[in-house]
Amino acid sequence: MADDKSKTRPHDAQRINVNEEYEVRDWSKKLGCTPEQLKAAVANVGVMAADVERELKGR
Repeated sequence: MADDKSKTRPHDAQRINVNEEYEVRDWSKKLGCTPEQLKAAVANVGVMAADVERELKGR
């Protein structure tokens, strides 16, 4: 199934897709970090939002 760009909410709200600009923007805002910090956290711990949030809180 193709990614529907008209829907700006993440399809799987537990995963962060850093390849989609709207997800980077929305997750960065939600987690209170910069896009660069978000991408670094995803690179360190993977795409699961809970893991990324824990990583960012530990900074």
